[in-house]
Amino acid sequence: MHTGDGRGGVEDTGVAGAEELLTGLGGSFGGIAATVAVFTAAGTVALSVAQRKREFALLRAIGATPRQIRRSVAAEALLVAPVAGLAGLLPGIGLASWWFGQLKDRGAVPAAVDLHVSFIPLSVAVGTALLSALVAGWAAARRPARTKPGQALTEASVERLRPGIVRTVLGLGAVTGGILLSGVAARSAGDDAAEAALGVVMLFMLAVALLGPLIARLAAGLFGLPLRAGDASAELAAANSRTNARRLASAITPIVLATAFASVLVFMHTSEDHATAAQQRAGVTADHVVTHPGGLPADAAERAARQPGVDAAVGVLRTEVLVPVGGGGDRWLQGATAQGVSGDGLTRVQDLDVLDGALDRLPEPGTVALDENLARSAGAGVGERVELRLPDGTSEKAEVVATYGRGLGLAQVTLDRAALAGHVSAGYDTDLLVSGGRATGLGALGGAGTAVADAAGYAQQQDLDRSLNRWANFTMAGVLGGFAAIAALNTLVMTVLDRRRELGMLRLIGSTRRQVLGMIRWEGLLVGVAGLVLGGAIAAATLVPMVRGITGGDPYLPPLTVAAFTAGAVGLGLLGTVLPARAALRRAEPAG
Repeated sequence: MHTGDGRGGVEDTGVAGAEELLTGLGGSFGGIAATVAVFTAAGTVALSVAQRKREFALLRAIGATPRQIRRSVAAEALLVAPVAGLAGLLPGIGLASWWFGQLKDRGAVPAAVDLHVSFIPLSVAVGTALLSALVAGWAAARRPARTKPGQALTEASVERLRPGIVRTVLGLGAVTGGILLSGVAARSAGDDAAEAALGVVMLFMLAVALLGPLIARLAAGLFGLPLRAGDASAELAAANSRTNARRLASAITPIVLATAFASVLVFMHTSEDHATAAQQRAGVTADHVVTHPGGLPADAAERAARQPGVDAAVGVLRTEVLVPVGGGGDRWLQGATAQGVSGDGLTRVQDLDVLDGALDRLPEPGTVALDENLARSAGAGVGERVELRLPDGTSEKAEVVATYGRGLGLAQVTLDRAALAGHVSAGYDTDLLVSGGRATGLGALGGAGTAVADAAGYAQQQDLDRSLNRWANFTMAGVLGGFAAIAALNTLVMTVLDRRRELGMLRLIGSTRRQVLGMIRWEGLLVGVAGLVLGGAIAAATLVPMVRGITGGDPYLPPLTVAAFTAGAVGLGLLGTVLPARAALRRAEPAG
């Protein structure tokens, strides 16, 4: 009995799928977006407080108490953060409306589903911005607030060489945790590897934020080596970067953040999409693939087998099942694509790339074949039994008779059609795979609307079906990358404009405008390259175990996409330094 809102999923079966899609997209995008926002907001606040160390030092020297310093920073955060959060709500709602409309236009969301804007996520967003600003301001103001009045002005004029002990210990702990979790991800498979790898990127990003000055000093020493062999501007840029490690760290961190997150999102999809397409091309060996929008009758395989010239005909009923995965006491149900096959000659129309066991016993009741990665996650090998939750919730234990390597492109679970037919809402075959025969005769099997394609045409159609995921991932990466790029530009501009006195001093002692701008260009190039390399290293530590766990192979990096990331990171470093430096120099030109 379904009443009220519960009737929606029964009256329109697309509603349940849309709910799952929107929940998945919202969860993944919202989680990553919140992380990026917290990192960038906290970094901006911390940089702003650090740039005012002379002001705080003067306040301490004239008698301001540590509590007053901390309260002034907190008061500023309370004034600015809510305004900034509220200002971001309208663009956020606009983006949500656009994205939801795109999903509707692409058929991913039924027309009956409407966008509902709740005050709860809006309140959480503003509250998160406020909390991030308060915590970052408190952490950044601790040292200037604790400094004795007599030491305040002295410390304000000299940059600290090392971060604090607590910060260093926490940063090293994050590095250690990232390395250990990377090892766990490399030994895992499927969703286990993906979840562990996401933890890797979070821990390494935290380490970059905590150990920023040390990492910046190492980056300046390494990437500054070629600069020392250059002209005066290049040498001065290398010396500046080594001396002002904290300033360099503030400039590098947003680029690392943008590069790492955008690379993981984009290259995760390109790797999975590339592996899926390759497995489909190699796995479907049938001469003809028959499909129908409403499905094919259950006897279509038998009728096709009786046609002249047909060597094998196999009906495929596609659905999803749940499989318990995980280790020890921590096990959960993971969704897996499944195909129920009928007819004879599966190996003549599909090459599952069997790695262990054989498919000969698959028609026997109580047997199943599993994708190798899923079998590892479930802890079930050939000859062992695995529990399956069928589409109607029925639990069934089946013996694993084979494991194979092309589950990503074909299906993660393969079993006899009779084991599935009684547990799905509509027992129609999704595909009919035929070896031999003629396309004209096969087109009549499903009535009007039946389509017959060869293996290449079928693979092309499947690629079109994956276009929604491709669009969603690239859109998500574009939005998050754009947000992080804006944050990086903001940080770079703040950093350069804070150096107006330094740039003016260089002009006063005889440096030409061209030499000063040359120094800034070299520094911007160093920031872009260092951010790209560090962000790429974090992305690699995340992608390699994640992709191997899901596809069994290495990440696929399209050359043009890699070139775009490289140009974007380097261009961001140059744009965020050269333009504000030109503006600062115009104000600092020496008289006469």
